[in-house]
Amino acid sequence: EVQLVESGGDLVQPGGSLRLSCAASGFTFRSYDMSWVRQAPGKGLEWVSGINAGGGTTTYTASVKGRFTISRDNAKNTLYLQMNSLKTEDTARYYCATGGDYLWDGHTWPETSRGQGTQVTVAS
Repeated sequence: EVQLVESGGDLVQPGGSLRLSCAASGFTFRSYDMSWVRQAPGKGLEWVSGINAGGGTTTYTASVKGRFTISRDNAKNTLYLQMNSLKTEDTARYYCATGGDYLWDGHTWPETSRGQGTQVTVAS
């Protein structure tokens, strides 16, 4: 059974930083492209960033490019999202999900495996 457990969310001031982690189990993590997606209050899921199985290729939605960095440690079955220069509009519940950016059509994220999420709130 696929299990994804996110952690690291918190309340942070604008301009602050957080590092999210996602512990994966129940599948061959190193063989899967992975993504971070988020859901802001009252909105649908939004793809944020993706990384290929080997970790050598990363992609980002325009609003986070240059501020967020996705990475993975396949030896530890863990996905990360380093978030710097956080803005109030980054407030959302963040989920790690199986699958890469090719699943995002600009409007919807399909029902792939994802965890319960971790809450990121950016406010002063």
